[in-house]
Amino acid sequence: MLFALLSPAKRLDFESEDNLVAEGALKATKPALSADAAELAARAKRYSAKDLARLMDISPALAALNFARFQAFDGARTRAAIYSFAGDVYQGFDAASLSKDDIGFAQKHVGILSGLYGLLRPLDAIAPYRLEMGTRVDTARGKDLYAFWRPTVTARINAVAAKMNQPTIVNLASVEYWSVVDRKALDAPVIHAQFKEIKGAKAQVVSFLAKKARGLMARYIVENRVDAAESLKHFDVDGYAFDPKTSTDDTWVFSRKSK
Repeated sequence: MLFALLSPAKRLDFESEDNLVAEGALKATKPALSADAAELAARAKRYSAKDLARLMDISPALAALNFARFQAFDGARTRAAIYSFAGDVYQGFDAASLSKDDIGFAQKHVGILSGLYGLLRPLDAIAPYRLEMGTRVDTARGKDLYAFWRPTVTARINAVAAKMNQPTIVNLASVEYWSVVDRKALDAPVIHAQFKEIKGAKAQVVSFLAKKARGLMARYIVENRVDAAESLKHFDVDGYAFDPKTSTDDTWVFSRKSK
């Protein structure tokens, strides 16, 4: 069985009501690592807006917004993660158009790596936040979020995989977020999916297109109930096709002619 890992998105949507949780068909769940998230949020509350601007290399306006978010974290309005992230990956995944059964499957087979919450399930309730995994937030666990999260997130992934028959981790996350995982400590094999655009004789990764393709593949896994890694080679959404010539045992390349 497959467990696909995604990165979160910087852009959030806490307004639209076009989702199954808002409609009452599904219920939001509590993040498994919520106690760790609360500890981290309490630490972030001690930063000023200027501190956040420096740590995350963001504008004063964004820093002020996120300062306010951390100050209000304990009583903040929450929303299911899969309906809250609104970047390129989540445009590809398009959760609002998936059925109740699809989201139920995703709940067990899709994980979202997070700088604040560690590892989320799609229906886990989150508060609005921005805290990228590469941020150097110092805590008792170390000098940055990698030190804070790596053992805990890796253990959580192993716990999810342990409930699956012949699990395989499908890495659809960015390098920044995948780096929080201790690959040597994982109890399951990993397939890294890479998406390329072919223009002339050259194939290359185009960032925003690759992000959307990661979401498309996660959706493909969910909609088709893909349960074996080998079946991923049939992924053919939006013109992509598996490229056996440039793929390796653990890095599978999917390419298409540039549009």
